[in-house]
Amino acid sequence: MELAKILTADVLDIVFEGRNKTYGAYELRKTYKRRMLLSLAATGTIILLFVGSMLLGNRPGEHQIKMIVIPDDQKLAKIEEPEKLPPPPPPKPPEPPKQIEMKQFVAPIIKPDDQVKPDEKPPEVAELEDVKIGNTNQDGVKDDNIVPPPQADAIGKGIIEAPQKVESDEPFMKVEIESEYPGGTAAWQRYLYKNIRYPQDAQDSEIQGTVMVQFIVDKEGNVSDVEAISGPEELRAEAVRVIRKSGKWIPAVQNKNKVKSYKRQPIGFKLNIE
Repeated sequence: MELAKILTADVLDIVFEGRNKTYGAYELRKTYKRRMLLSLAATGTIILLFVGSMLLGNRPGEHQIKMIVIPDDQKLAKIEEPEKLPPPPPPKPPEPPKQIEMKQFVAPIIKPDDQVKPDEKPPEVAELEDVKIGNTNQDGVKDDNIVPPPQADAIGKGIIEAPQKVESDEPFMKVEIESEYPGGTAAWQRYLYKNIRYPQDAQDSEIQGTVMVQFIVDKEGNVSDVEAISGPEELRAEAVRVIRKSGKWIPAVQNKNKVKSYKRQPIGFKLNIE
């Protein structure tokens, strides 16, 4: 481009000198300002329309009426005080206990009839059935709750004895409640399952059976004097060992007291022989 034309030419013409101006890029750049102004004008118009519609929409029309409701003054009803009730009457004093008729009855003294005064004569037996016996005579109501004498025992002495405390330290052969393993039969079976060992010599010889073990359980539940009294000889030592290892038992009871007693416990040995 000539120097004179460069000074007066547009920047786009200089940039696109010698290039294809009909391709589109030249036209886009040349109309860029006009298109930008049109876009801004359209955007401003839309914003103005939106703001105007919001303002017009918030203005109350002629058909819209705001109503303010003023409630009436509340008048409180007068509450009438309840009538005062008379105080409750005082409780009646408890009635004095009724006096029981009492007859004087003391140990008789043997005297001649002419020396006995009338007030010293003992009352008849029939007069003593529904009264209390005392040292003086007293008027009152008949006694209907006379405690009967204790029933006679098997011997007929009429004496009721309380359970006697057992002081003997000798073991009992027979007691009211026998000693037992803590937890009962189920716990005893679990203990045997975990601790008993079938002797190998007895297994090889196919020896089985029940060993009866006798021992003593003292007042604290300790086991002593363990002895196998019956059963196969090959199995007795294992039965004695299991009893000695069983720990404390629940002691026997006699007359509501824990006592020292003998205990017999069977222990069975059985082989699974097909």
